[in-house]
Amino acid sequence: MESMVINQFKEGLAQKKSNLENWQETSAPEARQICLCSDNELVLDEHLHVIDSSLQKIEDGLFGICEICHQAVDTELLQMDYTAMVCLDHYSENELRQLENELELSQVVQRAVLPQRIPSISGFDLAAFSRPAQIISGDYFDFLQFKDGTHGLVVADVSGHGVSAGLLMTSLQMAFHTLAPENNSPVSVLERINHIYIHNINFSTFVTVFFASLDPQTKLLSYANAGHNPPLIYRRATREQFWLKPTGAAIGLMEQFNVQPQSFQLMAGDILLLYTDGATEAFDSHDNEQFGFEKLAEVIGQNDSLPAEALAGKIRQALNEFTRGKLFEDDVTLVVCKVQ
Repeated sequence: MESMVINQFKEGLAQKKSNLENWQETSAPEARQICLCSDNELVLDEHLHVIDSSLQKIEDGLFGICEICHQAVDTELLQMDYTAMVCLDHYSENELRQLENELELSQVVQRAVLPQRIPSISGFDLAAFSRPAQIISGDYFDFLQFKDGTHGLVVADVSGHGVSAGLLMTSLQMAFHTLAPENNSPVSVLERINHIYIHNINFSTFVTVFFASLDPQTKLLSYANAGHNPPLIYRRATREQFWLKPTGAAIGLMEQFNVQPQSFQLMAGDILLLYTDGATEAFDSHDNEQFGFEKLAEVIGQNDSLPAEALAGKIRQALNEFTRGKLFEDDVTLVVCKVQ
């Protein structure tokens, strides 16, 4: 393999390692616990170990060398999975078909951006808002449809923001639009996406995702939370708060995909709020405090009779007042869903 190509892999892996270690060192313990779905950081340590092993193979001259015939592994295959240790000649027919599918999907997710729109779902009132901290946002929200006809709600947040985060979110959007219509559950979609991203040399960060399917007939919300801030369900009838905590680590942090499915039975009057951490971490420099989860729930409780669009407006107003009109330091995204 040419030295220029090897250097590209070395630089990409080093950047990926640096990004993850910097996040591990500088992020708040609470933020790490949410992303990793645990206060135990072994999941991240395992992933960093895999990166270190690949870097060591580069140093030893063993990177990209087939373990069977000792010839060079195809560069395109390594770009998709830098841990690949067997060249294409030794793949079975089934493995080649699966690889062809993965390569095609990897190319698809790096193309076009589909427009976001708010659908009309019988029995639900929906609204959404997104404001980037910079010109390009690293937040992503969307409304999809699964193979069985249920509706998909997704909110995601790439670590960091700006152009690089926005480009990753563009590819993630296409991945969701490609995979959701072929699957019936959020977990199966997230599993495929993690498989594509985890060892792809072109993606050097991680993404938190809350992905749910909503059945208009039964009002059942089936979801998976990959290291994302817990969405809030506010039950207007009893004024109870339910926080949908992470059920697994963020996309791009776990070697073995282990996000678990959960479900919640919605009732008439319930309010579901999806958001990114730009909302809860909005900062008031005067009082040196963050907006936080309690204030977010408080705004919902004080305005629970409003339609979804007006309720989203009240949250934005509260955030602006809290930050005293200053620009947000991080991207802010909100999705409000009211059960009618």
